[in-house]
Amino acid sequence: MFRDQRLGTGQQDVLDYLSIREADTRIFEADLLVDRAHLVMQREQGLLPADLCSSIIASLDSLKESDLGAGEDVHEAIEAAVISRAGPEGGRMHTARSRNDEVATCIRLALRTQMLDLMAEQLSLISTLVRVAKRHIGTVIPGFTHTQHAQPTTLAHHLLAHADAALRDLARLDDAYTRVNQSPLGAAAFASTGFKIDRLLTCRLLGFDGLVENSMDAVSSRDFLLEVMSDLSILMVNCSRLAEELVMWSTSEFGYLELDNLYASTSSIMPQKKNPDTAELMRGKTGSVIGSLMAVLTICKALPMSYNRDLQEATPHLWRAMDWARSTVRILDGCICSLRFDVQKMEESSGAGFSTATEVADSLLRITGMRFRTAHSIVGRIAASGNRPGLSELDEASLQIAGFRASERGFSAADLERALDPKSNVALRANIGGPAPAETERMIEDRLEKIAAGGERLAKKKDHTEMALAELKAKR
Repeated sequence: MFRDQRLGTGQQDVLDYLSIREADTRIFEADLLVDRAHLVMQREQGLLPADLCSSIIASLDSLKESDLGAGEDVHEAIEAAVISRAGPEGGRMHTARSRNDEVATCIRLALRTQMLDLMAEQLSLISTLVRVAKRHIGTVIPGFTHTQHAQPTTLAHHLLAHADAALRDLARLDDAYTRVNQSPLGAAAFASTGFKIDRLLTCRLLGFDGLVENSMDAVSSRDFLLEVMSDLSILMVNCSRLAEELVMWSTSEFGYLELDNLYASTSSIMPQKKNPDTAELMRGKTGSVIGSLMAVLTICKALPMSYNRDLQEATPHLWRAMDWARSTVRILDGCICSLRFDVQKMEESSGAGFSTATEVADSLLRITGMRFRTAHSIVGRIAASGNRPGLSELDEASLQIAGFRASERGFSAADLERALDPKSNVALRANIGGPAPAETERMIEDRLEKIAAGGERLAKKKDHTEMALAELKAKR
């Protein structure tokens, strides 16, 4: 009696251990599309009578996820449901196919949709960053290196830096999409099939751009999944950098910005607090996405050809990482869109910490002809005193280090004042990519063109897949 009970419990444990039904909810709709495409191909190739094909398709059309009974995975459950509706002959839907190529196709199909949605969300975030930048072309702020005041820049220049990083994130996903949107269907278990099938037909009906040609590679490779998760990890790292600045700049020590109440919360005990919770969670979820990537890299490491059950454990990590990345991009977009900047405070602190010291040294070089390292030493000595330099202090330092007074070589009090002015500093930096207003305006217009071009590419991808699936769904 005791032994039988143990065996019963053990059997259920094993069934639960093997099951992937919970994660399979993400590919239910994709599975119905793959089934339909395979059935249409079978009919076209004479592998399935037309009336039976129509009967099975009708059964698929009537299926809802809630209709599915027990089963190890969604594919098995759908087939069982079809047989219960169309009769035993409904099982012929599986002819010339394996769960191996079926699941690989479903994952790519579902992931493709998620990627298209994420890329649209990224374009919205990038557009928000550029639009906010456009409002702050003339807003001078402190620039930082090592989290210390370094040189003045503008808020527009700063936001464009984040926008450019986000554009690269988008480009990486756009490029990865070409390798994701390839059809493994028809590879069967790994060695193709003895039935005369048409892989190109199912590829076209499902809106794929091409085939994963080698049948062994088609079912066993998950590098497309690793590539996307790597791209998501980089995306999250870039989002996390911006999130960190939202956290830091919203503190009373900085006071450069205030988050909208929707993206913050108060303390449970300290009523004066306004905590940047969403930005903090962006940093935290970055670790979760990177952790998911590490998990899948480890799962896929050293797997022999061809299919191995280990791969079942990879897809839940993919969906979690995708969910976290998409929600982060959406919330960051709303957060940036609703920020309130304290422009006055930012401009007042733009010259703090003698952040104009580099321009003072540059001006000494340009006007007096001294070497840069000499000018650097002169300004460094003044900076060490902690005082805002006047021409007399500059003359004294230059006499001690360079052997002549700066004023003797034509350096005037007006030159010094201009070098100490943060706005003049910014205006001088008009080289390509610099923060000068005219150059920033040029970059903004260029980024707006890139956003528009990205939108057009995305629309073409969506149109291609939607037209293909519309054709597929019209087949009965």
